[in-house]
Amino acid sequence: MLETQIEDQTLIATLVNGKTNAITRKTLDRLKAAVEQVKTDETIKGLVLTGSGRFFSSGFDLNTFMGFETLDQAVKFITYADEVLLDLFLCPKPVVCAMNGHSAAGGLILAMASDYRIITDHPKIKVGMSEIKIGVPLSPAQSAVMRFGLDSDKRFRDVMYFGEMIDVKTALDREMVDKIVPADELIKTAKAIVSLWIDTPARPFCRLKEELRMETGSHIRARLEDTGWHHALDCFSKKEVRDTLAFVQSTME
Repeated sequence: MLETQIEDQTLIATLVNGKTNAITRKTLDRLKAAVEQVKTDETIKGLVLTGSGRFFSSGFDLNTFMGFETLDQAVKFITYADEVLLDLFLCPKPVVCAMNGHSAAGGLILAMASDYRIITDHPKIKVGMSEIKIGVPLSPAQSAVMRFGLDSDKRFRDVMYFGEMIDVKTALDREMVDKIVPADELIKTAKAIVSLWIDTPARPFCRLKEELRMETGSHIRARLEDTGWHHALDCFSKKEVRDTLAFVQSTME
């Protein structure tokens, strides 16, 4: 789920779903609507994406993945998720991710689609990508967004291939996040970044962002039109992957 409210002319979108804020189809629907609202409402300066409780987000809802009975079902869901991710990535106004807690898998991908990532200063918070350990690849949009956010083939390699969950200070050192702040300053800091970037004459930020992200956005669109990657999603029908997904889901309940 995704709850939204306006604070200081900034749309605050909060992931709310159980203990881990897993991303469902309904979450994607509401995120798409939130991005559209930010784009079309001139009074809104930008978007702050955050979570509730101890998690920003654990990623996609694993029960959804285990519910795929055919390759076509997997393709439809992931394609839609990629389209929403592309909308977020190309939102013309500032998007700041306020990572209030653990951020993994699809949660980290949403963070990487943002323009700036702020995380709560807490020794127990972990950040990372575990897909390689459970047998699930990234889609074209997910891969491109992660690569753009990490801004380095080497950092992409290290994050994706090792599948480590790291603490916030290590995440800052590896440039996965931009700033660490106390919990009570998280949203305030995120809103300040939005205002700093957008509150200038004629809002040149919007054009600068468009130029910065245009090439990656075009690449994602082209890859989504190419169905050659669909076969990779047959992983969801493999017993070893489904067993791993079920085990991981059981640890989160």
